[in-house]
Amino acid sequence: MSEAPVDPAQASGAVPPADGESPAQSKKGAKKAEAKAKKEAEKARKAAEREAAAAAQKAASGGNEDLAKDNYGDIHHTIKVAAEKVQLKHLGEEHVGKTVKVRAWIQNARMQGAKMAFVELREERNWTIQGVVSASAEGEPVSKQMVKWVGALRLESFVLVEATVQKPLEPVKSCRVSDYELHPTKVYLIAPGPEVLPLGLNASNRAIASFDDEDPQAPAAAPAEGVENLSITDSAAAPSASLSTHLNNPAMHKRAPVQQAIADVRMTVRKLFSEYLESKDFVQFEPPCLIGAASEGGANVFSLPYFDKQAFLAQSPQFYKQFEIAGGRKRVYCIGPVFRAENSNTPRHMTEFTGLDLEMEIEDHYHEVLHMIEGVMLYIFRGLQERCKDQIDLIRAIYPSDEFLLPEPGKEVRLTFAEGQKLLREEGPEEFRNVSDDEDMSTPQEKALGALVRKKFGTDFYVLDKFPESARPFYTIEDPENPKVTNAYDFFMRGQEILSGGQRIHLPDLLEARLRKKGIDPKSQGIKDYVDVFRSAGVPPHGGGGIGLDRVVAWYLNLPSVHLASYYPRTPKRLTP
Repeated sequence: MSEAPVDPAQASGAVPPADGESPAQSKKGAKKAEAKAKKEAEKARKAAEREAAAAAQKAASGGNEDLAKDNYGDIHHTIKVAAEKVQLKHLGEEHVGKTVKVRAWIQNARMQGAKMAFVELREERNWTIQGVVSASAEGEPVSKQMVKWVGALRLESFVLVEATVQKPLEPVKSCRVSDYELHPTKVYLIAPGPEVLPLGLNASNRAIASFDDEDPQAPAAAPAEGVENLSITDSAAAPSASLSTHLNNPAMHKRAPVQQAIADVRMTVRKLFSEYLESKDFVQFEPPCLIGAASEGGANVFSLPYFDKQAFLAQSPQFYKQFEIAGGRKRVYCIGPVFRAENSNTPRHMTEFTGLDLEMEIEDHYHEVLHMIEGVMLYIFRGLQERCKDQIDLIRAIYPSDEFLLPEPGKEVRLTFAEGQKLLREEGPEEFRNVSDDEDMSTPQEKALGALVRKKFGTDFYVLDKFPESARPFYTIEDPENPKVTNAYDFFMRGQEILSGGQRIHLPDLLEARLRKKGIDPKSQGIKDYVDVFRSAGVPPHGGGGIGLDRVVAWYLNLPSVHLASYYPRTPKRLTP
């Protein structure tokens, strides 16, 4: 059987051309395929090179993965920082090189290149420290992403920081803690600050520009551009704000170190007042603020509905101090709010203030009370010099004032009202050449007398005694030797009155006669109940006084307004916040 003939092309392994395709066209396709293969190979080579370069860059930078992602960001309940908690004011050499944690506000934050940020952290008052956040070569515990995040934190955000304590190359003058700095390894945001602060810390820590409080509801102006990047130590470059702006922004107003220092002085005055009196066997009690009848004759009181009756806010705890003496106490004191419905819009007045009141039994002479009050005031002033030196220095850096002068022991200045007026007539300004001994002093008279006393006796604290009968309330006893004057006194600081007091009438018949002399009906509502207390039991002679805490603080520091000494001042124009 014969074999079929063999095609030479098939024998050589060549693929026969398709119908209509010539052998020349087949060679061209092969060349195109070869060129395409070379092109694809070159693309693959370049892609491999790019991948290798990216891998090298990733390795050099710690990789695109944020290795520090767990060391910063918004805090949540699972985050725990085990380092020792340390307050900035307690940082010392023993902490250098150690890891600590602090909770603080971001006072300032700025980037220094892509791998470093500086932050100023602030705790209560003006305790500040510099933090240096630097990216680690390995990308942890601090990455570039973490540095960028910290540098972008808003001012006044509250953060939790874990950091190593280090010594800076040179003291950090912009921070109170200047000999140490923190190198954070963890930063967690507890509460973010706003995009724009309505009142920046720099402005809030400057002297108030205007004490006009006409529009307490008006929104505060936004801070000037760039101001909020200043350290608090650069506050001279920051704009001042008005009292209205301060009070409309209570959080930032109160964060100002100067305002916290004033508050510290205020609370120290309260403590010193209590300390001294309790060392003299005084007992504290609590008078009511709501009363059923207008006290002290009914003038200048706030009234309000009380179920089916009318109630009033107490002008003074005067009656209740006397009730305590009638109830068998020898010496009592109280600290609490006092309300005056006076439409006085001055830096000296508020519609609510805190009273420091005391009352005591008199054994021989009402000057026992005068000397007791004088003693407590001098104890307060000397105590402030010892306990609040740093706060006073800080306040005087913002609100400059002369040192408050005190009399030497045994040389306390006590003038009668008539002697004070005589001093004004003889040595005071021309307009006071004809002042009367029978009329109460005006505020300009008081200030002029204060300047004379400071010059003549070298003290800013003194007492005026024997006030005219016309200038004292109905419960003040008249001088038995001269009924034109009373056994009553005022205490002064820098020529401004901070206390009124005197001996009270303790006999009911004499009290009724004095009421009638003052044009008050002894049988009127509230007054009859008061008089009846002295008929219900024998009450010993007694006297006392009421001190305005806000004024003591303001006048001691020589602040431009008593409103700065109050936590939340109330005036005819302000009832918020």
